[in-house]
Amino acid sequence: MGFELELLVILGLHVVGTAVFTPFEVETPAIRKIAKWVIITLLTWTVFNIVGHWALLVPLFGVALGMVVHMSWTRKNNIHPIHATPRKRYYALRGWHWPEE
Repeated sequence: MGFELELLVILGLHVVGTAVFTPFEVETPAIRKIAKWVIITLLTWTVFNIVGHWALLVPLFGVALGMVVHMSWTRKNNIHPIHATPRKRYYALRGWHWPEE
């Protein structure tokens, strides 16, 4: 088996990550989201060509590190880590414009 296993893991992480963390990326430009997954895939592919299937640790380590940073940042700023509430406070912390009611 070649790089298919790594691609399957990356796809799974993308599907689950998108489903869970969509509230945190409402105003993030699409190009930034696309670039993130291109970088993850290229980095994993590069490591795969050097050390084989140990490259699975790249996306898994990235997810683990991201979760630690995410949980720390949201708790430090009194934001719910799954629902991104209170929403107005979260928008202010990200520097996003709050939609007028």
